Amino acid sequence: MDSALEEIEFLALSANRVEVLDALTEGAATRRELEAETGASQPTLGRILGDFTDRGWITHDGARYVATATGRLVAEAFTDLWETMETELKLRDVAEWLPTESLGFDLGRLGDATITVPTRTRPGAPVQRVLELLEESSHVRIFSHAFNEQSLEVVTERTVEGVQTFEGVFSPDALDAIAHDSTLRQRLEALLDSEAAEIRLHEGPIPLAVTITDDVVHLLLRDDEGLLRAALDTDDDAVLSWAREAHERYWRAASPLDVDDLE
Repeated sequence: MDSALEEIEFLALSANRVEVLDALTEGAATRRELEAETGASQPTLGRILGDFTDRGWITHDGARYVATATGRLVAEAFTDLWETMETELKLRDVAEWLPTESLGFDLGRLGDATITVPTRTRPGAPVQRVLELLEESSHVRIFSHAFNEQSLEVVTERTVEGVQTFEGVFSPDALDAIAHDSTLRQRLEALLDSEAAEIRLHEGPIPLAVTITDDVVHLLLRDDEGLLRAALDTDDDAVLSWAREAHERYWRAASPLDVDDLE
């Protein structure tokens, strides 16, 4: 283990080493070509290439160097570790609010996700982010334990106008507050009357607040007290596939909602 850690440290302590090894996994290159690609000086390249040769990570035929099979193995594994750490650093401040037990995908798929958190100047930034996505999409699917006033307004307006379709699955708690507010209830009734919208009621719990806007998945993250802490959205294929399948499961298990059910 100590020897392996020493090799990881050897590679990790120099960005030049990582870049040179990555470059040589892509194909053979001369020292001049490596200098142009990585920006490392010739003396630095000389030391790096010598160290890599000693470890059997690269070989050379005359002036051209290329990664060996073990060199490619090391480069691929180190890249995976690098990307994992980048993702962890990105998620670190919101990880405690991620409903990981309900997420059917590897967290590594969130490496390119957009994370929006409240600030003093923009306390409603997470909700504003989902509103932006709703206003730009033509097909919206939701499965959630909540349906906030702003989202209801945007979805109703765009659906009634005929520029958006909507399929929503909600828990009873999500609709109770709306049904007991006259203004919100009117909006919900208008949405239910639209041929481009269908809402279903899921009697069991829905532990997530997920919105699928065309090909983007959006999650609202709340703490144990229900306080909104962050929003996260991504167009990653694996996350999108999970969200669509989860929506379909909730949809099949739910019952269609009509105006009379709001009584």
